[in-house]
Amino acid sequence: GLNVAAKSGFTAIALQPNSYPIIDNQSQINFVKSKAIGFATELFPIGALTKGSEGKDMAELFDMKNAGAIAFGDYNKSLDNSNLLKIALQYVQDFDGLIIVFAQDSNIKGNGVANEGIVSTKLGLKGIPNLAEELQIARNLFLLEYTGGKLHIPTISTAKSVELIKEAKAKRLNVTCSVSVHHLVLTDSTLENFDTRFKVSPPLRTEIDRKALLAGILNNTIDMITTDHNPIDIEHKKMEFDLAKSGTIGLESAFGALLSVLTLEKVIEKLTSGKSVFGIEKQSIAEGNKANISLFNPEGKSIFTKENILSKSKNSAFLGTEIKGKVYGIFNQGKLVI
Repeated sequence: GLNVAAKSGFTAIALQPNSYPIIDNQSQINFVKSKAIGFATELFPIGALTKGSEGKDMAELFDMKNAGAIAFGDYNKSLDNSNLLKIALQYVQDFDGLIIVFAQDSNIKGNGVANEGIVSTKLGLKGIPNLAEELQIARNLFLLEYTGGKLHIPTISTAKSVELIKEAKAKRLNVTCSVSVHHLVLTDSTLENFDTRFKVSPPLRTEIDRKALLAGILNNTIDMITTDHNPIDIEHKKMEFDLAKSGTIGLESAFGALLSVLTLEKVIEKLTSGKSVFGIEKQSIAEGNKANISLFNPEGKSIFTKENILSKSKNSAFLGTEIKGKVYGIFNQGKLVI
């Protein structure tokens, strides 16, 4: 949890609402915040957009905002109800709320488990077309243009998605987006051996998409990089590809994996820009300010192994991968964690 985040160099993290029970009310926000007291890494909870993250009825957004929720979304569940999204975008404007919508049309995705393309066809895996993501992004942006408000689109994965968001920003729509570490580094070619460590949502795409995502980082169409850290126990991961759960852990490998494809300056910029996206005050290094520091060395290379994983779950897509640099820990809230 928070200790793993601290030792991985993160002084603050956003907590998704997909816990048990779902974080969809004021009491749950208060509970998770109370559990984070005393840790070096600060925790900022995201409240569920809909009750139980079921996509049917809007959750207690205003109450959760007052309790400290930084945004509202249903993690990696799509919201197929367009009218509900329209109402939510309108409603949260009264208290400057931020709506997060995972972009994947569940009907077009169907039973797909991998990117629709040459690799999925060769392996006989059911494909998830780029269209499943792009259609939802286009819809969400149309709604945002109609309603106003603020929208965040997490973990985009296709070249066309980058284009759509770039066009929306040119229209001055208040939209931000993120990309996961693994989508910047890996492609669907990793699936050749049916290794479920690479089964993620959205799925790993092609090299063309990966390069477009990197370009989106460099030209600032993509606002931030997320670890999309999703621990899954071995019982739900080491099984047939079609049946295995989607997700990878990402805290421990994030810094080193990103340094293999981006400059140190860009890695730091995009791993810390989430505070701007979510309206969290940024600290600066100055006399009299509280220290908020990550400790790392950007030099050197090593192979990422299970010994590097501090999480209980070991479902890392980067096992066996060469990473750069080394993270030692953090100094934050008067606490040193190494």
